[in-house]
Amino acid sequence: MIKVDLSGAVPFWDAAGPDYAAAAAAHRTFSEKSGEGADFTGWTELPQRVTAFELDRIKAAASRIQAMGDVLVVVGIGGSYLGARAAYDLLGQKEGGVELLFAGCGLSACSLEDTIRRLGDRDFCINVVSKSGTTLEPALGFRIFKDLLEKKYGREEASKRIFATTDAVRGALKSAANEAGWETFVVPDDVGGRYSVLSAVGLLPMAAAGIDVDTVIREAEHCFRVLDERSPENPCWQYAAARQLLYRRGKTIEILGCYEPRFRMMAEWWKQLYGESEGKQGVGIFPASVEFNADLHSMGQYIQDGPRTLMETIVSFEKTSSSYLVPREEKDADGLNYLAGHDLNEIAAVARQAVKAAHIAGGVPNIGVQVSAMDEKGFAELVCFFELSCAISGYMLGINPFDQPGVEAYKKNMFRMLGQWK
Repeated sequence: MIKVDLSGAVPFWDAAGPDYAAAAAAHRTFSEKSGEGADFTGWTELPQRVTAFELDRIKAAASRIQAMGDVLVVVGIGGSYLGARAAYDLLGQKEGGVELLFAGCGLSACSLEDTIRRLGDRDFCINVVSKSGTTLEPALGFRIFKDLLEKKYGREEASKRIFATTDAVRGALKSAANEAGWETFVVPDDVGGRYSVLSAVGLLPMAAAGIDVDTVIREAEHCFRVLDERSPENPCWQYAAARQLLYRRGKTIEILGCYEPRFRMMAEWWKQLYGESEGKQGVGIFPASVEFNADLHSMGQYIQDGPRTLMETIVSFEKTSSSYLVPREEKDADGLNYLAGHDLNEIAAVARQAVKAAHIAGGVPNIGVQVSAMDEKGFAELVCFFELSCAISGYMLGINPFDQPGVEAYKKNMFRMLGQWK
């Protein structure tokens, strides 16, 4: 299970420490559904719901996708794709699974061309993910890839290769799916996009890639039960209360870091989760991310010596699936033969300790988050831990952690400007 290490943050707070009474109240507000946004707290129930009503159908659709081709193009933006992308990058394409390509998350013609080039002439299916079907970026992405699909297979065959994850009963995408006969999956009404990875939104692409979604769901159900503990021993309380205390002491930017490059899209998922949940009403911790060791040679200077408004949260994995021994060099030109025979994982662990000590000495609080392993269990732990911590942290901050009113501002301007072309 997730473990939180606050030893690197203790030097930056007073004797009172984190406000666990406030964390307890926030957790109670969440569990009793008595706070703002309570209509969007169904995500802790997703493991049970999916198992009971939808998981078998998700796995059956994934098997058909695998039988029909080599690639699944996932079309979506924000919470409609980041969870699946995070899982795919962290866990990888498994034996028997298809490659996932992602589209509809921007308006770059260059990126679109790159994706089409990567697709090549391979057989493919589409999973379009949108509650409404009218969000500009995924709607245009879907239009483009549906056109490619129909030109390749014809409209009738193409309809068998399109899977729509959308509203249960309404919206442009649901209507189009009903008319064309595409298989549909549901974006739950009581779950916001950034909390939806444990629904069909994330599970269908994951299953198509060969990821063991049975384990993901089973472990998520267990994690949510464990994380319901009402005690300062709850890692969600520890993380939420520590970051809120540091925020009150002027640490307004949180950097999420990891020493595994495969974690990069998990950090992107985390940035949306915390940015949309907490950044409102003029308050909120700004979520940023770094990829260590690489960013130690770029952003490392800013972290070490820049404005002291930073805190960092470092994710590590207790077990890794790979190891590699450093070879001995006859001439020892780089002077590193003393490391010969040591595993890279050993060396990385020392590097983490050295960086932590340097950053703390430089005035940057450090929160450690340790995950069991870089596998389906570890992915489920990360999702459950960060989601529940976010809800508790948001209520401690005094805001609604489940709405995103500011997101609509750019959309209104964009559609108003594009409307001039009509």
